[in-house]
Formats: sequence, C-alpha cells, structure tokens
Amino acid sequence: MATAILLWIPIAAISTILALILKLASTIFSCRRYRKKAIGLFHPFTNDGGGGERVLWCAVKAIQEEYPDLDCVIYTGDYRDASPESLADRALKRFGVQLHHPLKVVHLYKRKWVDEATYPRFTMIGQSLGSVYLSWEALCKFTPLYYFDTCGYAFTYPVARVFGCKVICYTHYPTISLDMLSRVHGRNSMYNNDTLIAKSSFLSHCKVIYYMLFSWMYGIVGSYAHLAMVNSSWTKSHIEKLWGIPDRIQRVYPPCDTSGLQALPLERPMTPPKIISVSQFRPEKAHPIQLEAFAVAITKLDLNLPRPKLQLVGSCRNEADERRLQELQDLAVELKVADDVEFHKNVMYSDLVKLLGGAVAGIHSMIDEHFGICVVEYMAAGAVPIAHNSAGPKMDIVSAEDGEQTGFLAENVQEYAEAIFKVIVMPESKRCVMAAAARRRASRFSEDRFFEDFRAAIRPILCQTSR
Repeated sequence: MATAILLWIPIAAISTILALILKLASTIFSCRRYRKKAIGLFHPFTNDGGGGERVLWCAVKAIQEEYPDLDCVIYTGDYRDASPESLADRALKRFGVQLHHPLKVVHLYKRKWVDEATYPRFTMIGQSLGSVYLSWEALCKFTPLYYFDTCGYAFTYPVARVFGCKVICYTHYPTISLDMLSRVHGRNSMYNNDTLIAKSSFLSHCKVIYYMLFSWMYGIVGSYAHLAMVNSSWTKSHIEKLWGIPDRIQRVYPPCDTSGLQALPLERPMTPPKIISVSQFRPEKAHPIQLEAFAVAITKLDLNLPRPKLQLVGSCRNEADERRLQELQDLAVELKVADDVEFHKNVMYSDLVKLLGGAVAGIHSMIDEHFGICVVEYMAAGAVPIAHNSAGPKMDIVSAEDGEQTGFLAENVQEYAEAIFKVIVMPESKRCVMAAAARRRASRFSEDRFFEDFRAAIRPILCQTSR
C-alpha cells in the first residue's frame, strides 16, 4: 500500500506538470495565431514623469507618423488613471508631445512583480523574473506583431519571441554594468551597494558572484532583441559587451526639448541667481550632494552678493520617493539653507519651462548617468550645466562646442561647490558666451534628431507594414 502511494505521488506530479505545459503551449499557440497588426509598447509605469516617459511618447508619435495604419498599444500598470484620452493628454501637457491618432491601452494588474519595493533584497533578479510574469499577462491579453520594450525589461524578450513577436527595445541603461561589478568588488558603498555588504569581504564576494551570474543571464535574454536602440555612447559600449549583438545595436539619442527651450533669452536676472535641479526624487540622483555643495558655495560668497536660490524640481513615483523628498527638506534645514531652497514636485511642462528660463545654472549629480536629458535641457534653456564627470554627460553632452566651454563637470561636494561659485560670480558676458556654446551643443540632441534616427532604426524591422 505504501509503495503504491509513493508511486502515485510522482505520477500525479508528472501529470500536473504535463497538464500545465499543455495549457501554456495552447495559450501561446492561440495567441501566436491571432497576432494583431500593432506594436505593443511595454511601459508598466506611464506616470514616472522622467526621460523614459518622454521617449515613450515621442516614439509613439514617430511610429504614428511613419506607419499610420499600425496601432500603438500601451501596456501599463497605471490602470486607475490611464485611459487612452488621459495618456494622450498627459503626453501633451507634461512633455509637449501631440499624438496624431488615438491610443489603445492594455491594463496590467500584476505590476507589483516589477516594483522594486517588492524585493528588499535581490532586487535585480526579482524585478527581472517578475517582468517575465508581467509580460506574460500583457501578451496573453493582446499579442501584437511587434513588441517594443521602452523600460529595459530584457528578461521579457524571450517571452515575446515565444509569442511570435519581433522584439524591439530602447535601453536607457544596462540593468547591470561592468562599473557596478567593479564597485562591488572594490567594496564601495552606494545606493545599490549596502554599507553592510561593502564592509564585509565575504558578503562582497558573494555579491560579485551574484552579479556575475546575473550579467550572464542578462546577456542571454538581451540577445533575443531583433533591434536594440541605446541612448548614449556609454550605454552602447556596455550593451555591446553584455549582449554580444553589436550588429543589432544602434545609438539613438533621446528626444530633448531643445527647440522650445532655445527660444528663451540667455540673459538672466541675478537677484537672486537661481540654480535648478531637474530629476526624479530617486536615490541614484544623489540630491544630498547638491544640497551640501550649495551650502558650501554660499559660505564662499561675499556678503554684499545676493544669496542664490536652489530649485529642486522632480516627480515622485511612490511613497519611497515622497519620503526621500521629505528627507531632502529636512537636510536643507540641517544645513541652514532651507530659506534658499525651493522644492517643486510633479510640475507641469509649462511651469518647468518657466523655471528653466530663470536659471543661470543647472545641476545634476548622478554617477554614471546613462545619458542625462535634463543636462541637455539646461543647455538648451541657457542654463550653464554642472554635471557629474562620468558616463553620458562626460562622453556625449558637456563637451566643447566650436572651441568654447559648455559647462562644468564635477565628482564630489567640493568640486560641485566650486562650479556653483564660479557660475554665480562669473561676469554676465562670459556666462552668456558659455551658455550660447552650450545651446549650440544641445541642438545635437533635439526631438527632430530623435525622430530622424528613430525612424531610420526601426524601418528595417517594420518595413513590411508600409506595403
């Protein structure tokens, strides 16, 4: 009797597994058979308010212009306020992007599986495997001919290939990079490397192994893309090494609102001089460095000079960002600069333009910022950029134009403070010369340039739709 029970258990388990496999295969076969002539854009967070969302809406606009008979379908987890009308309205009001045709929206209800808050530990692998589950939900609800990931969820690419989709992606930054590996190996404490781990040789060694295993997996799934667009030279270099498909990778600079911002006058009021910071209130944006540098710069100013204003402008995605914003406000009080710092949360595009138009400088402090759309926006608006001396700003953006300096690069509080001080005390004529050179440099990253390069990149993949 006991032997019969033991034999029955594995047989029952095998039967259950086979039934599950048959069900999955049947679902995939049915979805592949009824694929729609559409492009599905996988963007679970359509209210993030950052550069990734701008890329999404500009990509939709470019596709609609080039292929008017191809439906654009947005996969979003913002099901409470994400109707086709509200998303189109958001694209216009928040980013100034006017869509040509109505959208279609597929609401996803399993988004928590890609939320970083769901995974306090092993966040990368957790979110990556969670994205597989979320993409399954998306593709079962609506299976398009073309699957376009605009958020960097590379683990969804094999899933989309199984459903018979052509896979396109726009990668803002690699989920893991060789720089991340070197920092963990060097036991450097950062937002993505806890101090407890950095202080322990054993834990750091374990994390290096984890990162190496993840980078191997990331390379495999990334190679399933038919076309991978990347946003900068830095990102391109890393993705080519990780994915091993250099012939399918193209650099397409993200769309920056240079045309509208370039209409702003270069002359700025200096009573008081205003320094702007535009970025989401996320840990990697390193806002505390900006506050600390600003406080140091103020101490260097003569008493007869007007005290500058620092304007922190950004969006909050969730409660963690809200707490981070409150911590920044508390830090401003602690540094005794609360009266000199303004916080602007979730501002509309028109209000952002006004703030940029009054700033003499723009500051950005993220290490290895993959590109840096806000840095380009500073330059286009006539605000002298002060950015971190790494990745996108260093390799692509804050470079000399026609032999003229276009801004400043810094790496620590003292260097940022020195750059802030230089801009504030700089003669207006000299500042305008630098700002003009920066504005010319910014024209290399315009929306028109994005539309041109984006269409050229996707044309070989979507060419059959125009026939």
